[in-house]
Amino acid sequence: MTKKVLGRYGNNQRHWVGDGFPVRSLFSYNTLGQHISPFLLLDYAGPHYFEPTETRRGVGQHPHRGFETVTIVYDGEVEHKDSTGHGGVIGPGDVQWMTAAGGILHEEYHSPGFAKSGGPFRMVQLWVNLPAKDKTAPGGYQSIVSADIPVVELPSAAGKARIIAGELLGAKGPARTFTPINVWDVRLNSDADLTLDLPEDHTAMLVVLSGHVTVNDSQQAGEAEVVLLDRDGSGAAVHADGDATLLVLTGEPIDEPIAGYGPFVMNSEAEIKQAIDDFNNGRFAQTVA
Repeated sequence: MTKKVLGRYGNNQRHWVGDGFPVRSLFSYNTLGQHISPFLLLDYAGPHYFEPTETRRGVGQHPHRGFETVTIVYDGEVEHKDSTGHGGVIGPGDVQWMTAAGGILHEEYHSPGFAKSGGPFRMVQLWVNLPAKDKTAPGGYQSIVSADIPVVELPSAAGKARIIAGELLGAKGPARTFTPINVWDVRLNSDADLTLDLPEDHTAMLVVLSGHVTVNDSQQAGEAEVVLLDRDGSGAAVHADGDATLLVLTGEPIDEPIAGYGPFVMNSEAEIKQAIDDFNNGRFAQTVA
């Protein structure tokens, strides 16, 4: 049975995160709550053209606790550092999967090379919730380069998909996840028809990053729009009206309360207060290695 379309969501209003990331928040637990579990938020930064500069553009040190961030770069380069001592530069096709869990301090800037050259910039940052039992686990970091992400040819010459997490057509993504999740970077050819095999009982979303598609012969969606599908059913039909780039997300829902405040996502207001207190009183590491 095909998964029913529950709604289309998007946001044409950009806001700046620091001075390096012109962001549109395409969905958030603040408005959609458990309907999008285990996902919490998706920010789409760009497309934007940056002029060359010697200035360090980006956002300085800031905390996270209780979830994971998944950063996927399409154009440009981003340099990360965090208080676990990890970091590095990710460029087109690369992914940074950061587990904040019990607490991480993080900073992200354009790489020095990209700042100096300038050019087109486009990236996505996805927040993934953690089960209560894992929210205070040690922080961690997965640096996933493009060469390590398997690529599959889609049926009927519809296009290609990179499997970042989960599995599609026998290919398994390199990302380690706490709960069952699929993250597929899908490129569809113009006028392609694709039937996606999506897991029964998973939350499922089709995020249109470029182009225009029609889902289940009825719901249209264009750039920076998200189609949310019902958990019942196991498939969705997608027609590309031109070349299109999609991020396909599915995940097993986490049936637990969500309490969030800025960079902290926990299960109760008491845990949020504790996170704020821990940060303010130096119980997070105070320097980025």
